Amino acid sequence: MSGKQRDRGGRTPAVDRPTADGAVPRARADELAARLRGRLLRPGDQGYEPARELWNGMIDKHPALVARCRGEEDVAAAVDFARDLGLPLAVRGGGHGVAGQALCDGGLVIDLSEMTEVAVDPDARTARAGGGCTLADVDRATQRHGLATPLGVVSATGIAGLTLSGGMGWLRRSHGLSCDNLLSARVVTADGRVLTAREEENADLFWAIRGGGGNFGVVASFEYRLHPVGPEVYFCNVYFPADRAREVLRDCERCLAETPVPAGPIGVLGRIPEAPEFPPGSYGQPFVALLALHPGDPAVGERALLPFRDIAEPIADLSGVLPYTGAQSVLDEDYPDGRRYYWKSVYADGLGDELIDRLTVHAAAAPSADSTIDIWYQGGAMARVGEQETAFANRSAPYLFGVEGNWTAADDSAANVAWVRDTVADLRSYSGGGTYLNFPGFLEEGEQLMREGYGRNYERLAQIKAAYDPGNLFRLNANIRPRG
Repeated sequence: MSGKQRDRGGRTPAVDRPTADGAVPRARADELAARLRGRLLRPGDQGYEPARELWNGMIDKHPALVARCRGEEDVAAAVDFARDLGLPLAVRGGGHGVAGQALCDGGLVIDLSEMTEVAVDPDARTARAGGGCTLADVDRATQRHGLATPLGVVSATGIAGLTLSGGMGWLRRSHGLSCDNLLSARVVTADGRVLTAREEENADLFWAIRGGGGNFGVVASFEYRLHPVGPEVYFCNVYFPADRAREVLRDCERCLAETPVPAGPIGVLGRIPEAPEFPPGSYGQPFVALLALHPGDPAVGERALLPFRDIAEPIADLSGVLPYTGAQSVLDEDYPDGRRYYWKSVYADGLGDELIDRLTVHAAAAPSADSTIDIWYQGGAMARVGEQETAFANRSAPYLFGVEGNWTAADDSAANVAWVRDTVADLRSYSGGGTYLNFPGFLEEGEQLMREGYGRNYERLAQIKAAYDPGNLFRLNANIRPRG
């Protein structure tokens, strides 16, 4: 029976609606399955259990249905289904979002993981990528032509969530954020329409998806601007004793100010892992590291990044020439599937000695040896875009601190979550406000966190949300409530 049929009182018959326990009537699920080119997975089906596994091992949710979409028509059918039945709706791209919003309990998951086609136009220097692509999918395709678009720093990350909430990676200072290089997108909105969003068409929607998260629809594909990068690059990857943190972090700041380097360094505070590339006597020792990718000629890059490596006597210097795709996956081993993750972030206007000391103390106090505090040096190309040219806010802050709780045992969760929250609470006293919504914890602060993340753009985003999703169907994200 169709969901549009009504009883004589004008009400949808009960058989068409989810039951009290959230179960979807089989006949309605069969209707959706018949509309899809992809597969509809239900509890008990082969493939259902893997489909509800996410990168973050803290997440354990049981959706009623998982729609494995193969194109934007499948996505539209699934959106219509969830809206008409009033089901919770989650969207899964790469499944790498730390907050675990790619799944939901008792609802429908739109799974884009089979939508991974990448089409490159090397003459126009553009690429169109499906919404289920990871960084690795896009980089492999574009590097065949010696081209790249700014993405993140872990190759298994999905491009969708990354881009929609900004997208900070190694190329942020040379070529901007992922969202700055978005030329157009195909978006399935809450009413089931498939729209093209670009500067010349649905411009308000295009503005909103460049930093406003997944609030406005399901992005089935992304078109990016490409830049000459690779196939080989020079990658700086050097580890110093943590007691040199003031010198290392401040000298990196000075190098960037005195000699414009087309590299986006990340400083890292953590503990040396038990790995063969480090001296055995250093295992467990607190470190401060500098990591940076130079996007130009490797020989030029080696010279340009030498000042970062010569700041102090290192524990280990793992720098060298790498394929660009290899540099993009340097950190992959640090973020395996199934480990538990809880991250938060805070912006800062400077790097004084007192603040560096606080960072060092907090990093040393982490309950897990796998946890880190990351210092993202901003500026360059990402700061040359105006704060309100896209929805992405907090561009002008020179530093972002990412506090990463990374651990393995479930029994250790409370201590690690508390460490992240306590550290961020302390660092806020050095901050003018703001947070990066790709590092959001579990979105537990609600609208306060959203306003910090979206900054002065929040009110305009709320108005656009009301235009494209007045019923807040797309709410399992860094959610913006529709204005009015």
